[in-house]
Amino acid sequence: MLTNPRSDRVKAVRSLQKRSVRQRTGRFCVEGPQGVREAVRHAPARVRDVYLTPEAAARYADDIVAPARAERLWVHEVSPEVLAAMAESEAPQGVLAVVDDVPATLAQVLAGRPRLLVLLTHVRDPGNAGTVIRGADAAGADAVLVSDASVDVLSPKVVRSTAGSLFHLPVVTDLDVATTLASLREHGVRTLAADGAGPSDLTEVDLTAPHCWVMGNEAWGLPEETTALCDDVVRVPIHGHAESLNLAMAATICLYASAGVLRPGPTAR
Repeated sequence: MLTNPRSDRVKAVRSLQKRSVRQRTGRFCVEGPQGVREAVRHAPARVRDVYLTPEAAARYADDIVAPARAERLWVHEVSPEVLAAMAESEAPQGVLAVVDDVPATLAQVLAGRPRLLVLLTHVRDPGNAGTVIRGADAAGADAVLVSDASVDVLSPKVVRSTAGSLFHLPVVTDLDVATTLASLREHGVRTLAADGAGPSDLTEVDLTAPHCWVMGNEAWGLPEETTALCDDVVRVPIHGHAESLNLAMAATICLYASAGVLRPGPTAR
């Protein structure tokens, strides 16, 4: 068992909270049982080490420890003090993993002939970014695209907010918005800017063709130069007295509207 919170190993794991260290090492941390479980299940080749307190090792023996050992991953028991020293969260729930970053590319995504995508432009809030990734996963999107001016999706807060969805679908980062929109158009993917003042209503827009929802910054939305590059500008109708919807909520509504068209459920009898 690892018991020294000042050891070099603990310091190395802790240093992954810094973006510069993540970029240099090509690794990042996943905190909490849900994220670690999904990493072990869906991306075991990327998992470098799994750390658990004795209590967590007993609690998650079947859904984390056993699958990790079956994949011949390094599983380490650590004291609660060591786990706390490694983690960014104040309540890491006794589980943490170090995972390799294997970046996806836009070319790879487009080669798969995607039908549903979402592009985050200048999104700065970690919780919003993580929630959109989770919502895109739930809606069956083919990938999430993230602009170069957005939050680092491998930061601890974003990773936690994805609740493991980060390991379920490609997330392409550091994209130039204008270049990305042009590439999508060249590959037959319509670009739909989500904007509360858009001329098209979500309930009326055609979602049958492959398309990408383009979401803007939490505070100022999408600039005119970006909406001008999109095929349509779509508003989510508000029927009550709410002034607006936050980014993550609007993105989820748009993605599920698309999912309802692209992946309709069984016909009722």
